[in-house]
Amino acid sequence: MTKTLSWIKKNDLLTAGLVMVLMLLAISLIGPSFVDEDGVKVGYAMPDQRPGSKYLLGTDTTGRQMLPTVITGMPLTLKVGVVAGALGVIIGVVLGFVSGFYGGFWDVLFRGAADVLLTVPVLLLLVVVASTLTTALTVNQEAILLAGLTWMGPTRIIRSQVLSMRERAYVEVARASGTSGLKIIFLELMPNLIPYIAVTFVGAVAQAVLASIGIEALGLGPQNEPTLGMTIYWSLYHGAVVRGLWWWWGPPIVVIVFLFIGLFLISAGLDKIANPRLRKST
Repeated sequence: MTKTLSWIKKNDLLTAGLVMVLMLLAISLIGPSFVDEDGVKVGYAMPDQRPGSKYLLGTDTTGRQMLPTVITGMPLTLKVGVVAGALGVIIGVVLGFVSGFYGGFWDVLFRGAADVLLTVPVLLLLVVVASTLTTALTVNQEAILLAGLTWMGPTRIIRSQVLSMRERAYVEVARASGTSGLKIIFLELMPNLIPYIAVTFVGAVAQAVLASIGIEALGLGPQNEPTLGMTIYWSLYHGAVVRGLWWWWGPPIVVIVFLFIGLFLISAGLDKIANPRLRKST
């Protein structure tokens, strides 16, 4: 544990990224306790009020206070990204290990499915699926839908790593000693691939958040939830950009950019751990 903390401190990119993301997580957890939860309700406040002492981030045309709306929307957006990313990585890791380690029919099936689906534009497929639903998506449904479209990348990444590791000497020794395939995967391969899985998870979270914002900005997300993407959608719907209501669409965009910078720094920092060449250069 001490060695891990020491390595994180030496990794400036990882440290900076973790601080940024943890800041957002902290605000998401404790922020709702410091704002008026009724402020997200339509018609609660005077509409189109500029930021000031009464409304710190102003209000929108529907009478919602922007500060409670953004703080309430942050954990919802993070929930979509984390749940979708986690489910996508779990699916990808399982399929990647089976495909790379056992090969044969399973490799052809899973690799082929991943390659085919990767050629399909994710946002276009999401729009088609979401628009065919008879009811608006909930946050949980959106996360599950995104998870079903984020497993292909992790599958290919883990498969390629397993292919490079399954012929190594320590794996051959384990096979020769009669160790089962599952034990080799969990005891020999999995520990060595944890940095790659961590990098893949961060990338999957970023992809899921980006995709969720994309479909929400088109009005196909959870209509009754103040996610950051839906806040941007309602600002576009009511012409906030043209009308100069920058405080409506500006804060959610700032939060989103801050989140993506944090995730990028974490990914770059973890890549230093996973990539031997970068590790030696630091």
